[in-house]
Amino acid sequence: MCNFIRNILYLPLWRNPRIVMTIWMVLAIIASITKKVTNNYLIYKYSFYHLINQEHMYCHHPTEYNDLHHYGPIFSVLIAPFALLPDLIGVTLWHLSLALFLCWAIKMTRFPRREQLFILWFCMHELLTALFMSQINVAIAGMVLLSFCFIKQEKEIWATFFIAFGTFIKLFGIVGLAFFFFSKHKRKFMGWLLFWSVIMFIIPMFFSSPTYVLSQYSEWYYAIADKSYNSHFTDCQNISLLGMIRKIGYAFHLGYNDYMSFFNAQLLPTEKCFWTTYPDSPLVVCGVLLFILPYFRFQQWRNLAYQKMFLASSMMFLCLFSTSSESSGYIIALIGVVIWYTAIPWERGWWDKALMVLVFILTSMSPSDLIPSSIRYGILWPFALKALPVTICWFRLQYEMLTKNYEVGNVITNTDS
Repeated sequence: MCNFIRNILYLPLWRNPRIVMTIWMVLAIIASITKKVTNNYLIYKYSFYHLINQEHMYCHHPTEYNDLHHYGPIFSVLIAPFALLPDLIGVTLWHLSLALFLCWAIKMTRFPRREQLFILWFCMHELLTALFMSQINVAIAGMVLLSFCFIKQEKEIWATFFIAFGTFIKLFGIVGLAFFFFSKHKRKFMGWLLFWSVIMFIIPMFFSSPTYVLSQYSEWYYAIADKSYNSHFTDCQNISLLGMIRKIGYAFHLGYNDYMSFFNAQLLPTEKCFWTTYPDSPLVVCGVLLFILPYFRFQQWRNLAYQKMFLASSMMFLCLFSTSSESSGYIIALIGVVIWYTAIPWERGWWDKALMVLVFILTSMSPSDLIPSSIRYGILWPFALKALPVTICWFRLQYEMLTKNYEVGNVITNTDS
């Protein structure tokens, strides 16, 4: 039986990128058929009609959808071709476009085939989680990858396009600036970034009016600020290192049963205590400082593997240090985890392999029915523990970037790696 399973696993088809990409497209169709038109898709769709009709984008529209719109005005232009179609066709093409775009971005990285296949297989379930929510985070992950790979290919015009586009859609895209120091044409980079930023800023005005769009940029700022404040204890938001610390701390303060009653009621806390009032900014500042420390290892910059670690770190950082992090956004973080695991010039040891198993089970599979509901609803979601394995990976990555030699051909043999 074991030999039979081993023979199945070693079939050449599993190592064929086209096969894996086809499976991704099938998953996109499955997500469309099973979930049909999600609330997120309706938010996206109606944002286009709000733009052309000059209606407030960032207030409640209960007759159209639940929740609020939190994306920049340029997103309303991006969604236009899908919004004009019947809903089921539009959402299906939207899902296919997201999956295809991320596949293309992974291919464009020109990473070794082994690394690309690892990303495609390991992140497959996380892709499905994001597609079930019709989430734009799939495209944001692709834009971060493309901003890195085009800088490496000395195509600053396209690198800055995706940085600007991602930022004006959702602020996560700004992380592409972390790769600025790897550009060989920094003045050209800054010039094109300014050019694309102006273009992204004014494009929505051609579908509406300058006065209206300017007012919506202002409203977008307040919508993001309100979301950050109101998402501290919600079940689907703040699934991050920040949220994990706050939620676990508040549970210790209240006691498990009282905390679960509060959490399940999905109410804003009325009690004023340390865990409900402390600012996230000190933790974010500490995270940023730890993130930038590896930049000072100048002798390592010439190593492509070291540069890839900045890409991995950036993608994990986005989810871990944002109160807006959602379960469906971890497609970004998991790609970062795979890059961390595969793109190094030494062989990973048992500890890292065990950590990858933990990432797959607790992070990727946590929204699935494979995890017992008592654990999912009683432990993982209330305490944002989906972020825990990625947090461990990120801190281990930062340690490695500060201590390891990423020279190609360098062999590191120590028991903790």
